[in-house]
Amino acid sequence: MSHSLNAGQLLDEELLRYARQILLDGWDIDAQLRLKASRVVMIGAGGLGCPASETLVRAGLGYVHLIDDDEIEASNLQRQTLFLPDDIGKPKALTAAQMLTRINPLIRARGTVARLSEDNAYELLDIAVAKPDLLLDCTDNFATRDIINRISVRYQIPLLSASAIAMQGQLALYEPHLHTGCYHCVFGSVAVDAVADERTCANSGVLASTTAIMGNLQANAALQYLGLTKNPLTNKLLIWDGSQMQQRLMGYRQDPQCPICISH
Repeated sequence: MSHSLNAGQLLDEELLRYARQILLDGWDIDAQLRLKASRVVMIGAGGLGCPASETLVRAGLGYVHLIDDDEIEASNLQRQTLFLPDDIGKPKALTAAQMLTRINPLIRARGTVARLSEDNAYELLDIAVAKPDLLLDCTDNFATRDIINRISVRYQIPLLSASAIAMQGQLALYEPHLHTGCYHCVFGSVAVDAVADERTCANSGVLASTTAIMGNLQANAALQYLGLTKNPLTNKLLIWDGSQMQQRLMGYRQDPQCPICISH
């Protein structure tokens, strides 16, 4: 279900705005229309959420819903590119949504100040209306990612999960309806990896370019998935190392004993 006006066609101003994209080999009017009709929910409007959402909105994503319960702090301005000094103290989700509609008035952006949980997911994700086409995990801790993964599997919503810390990042696109594995299959449980949960940008630091690069890699995968119906990361975990300027892909498969996705 589209949240954009005239979803079945491109307006003249859209054709002009997205002209360079539509000229691409492999990306045509149909791809642009699919992107326009797409509905994305993004959890986290910080270091990853800002660049990912901005690129998607500039490219013509029809509808984005940002969910975040944090307020903007001075330390966020180093990397969270939708915010300005005057925004300190304001809610991230609402401020980001307002900026996105200023960047591209042809799209719809919504912000919700809340912390997503298994209990409120059905309501926050508007599943009664229509399931999102894609969930973007732009959070910064293991425990929250585990919850988002459970929601993805429970409601069978594709999950594009990114992480960024220091000068390193990871990216994967899970499709629960294909039974190819989930976040838990790759990373295990919070209880097993409590140390990973303690490492966040707040206590471990992050280079400004790390979140910018990983957020845009996340947007790149989302554009291909939504516009071209292609998963460029099927059963692959992308690992990026900024200190060595290296990127590699690591294969994974569904854990036959996964307590999260094996029974769905």
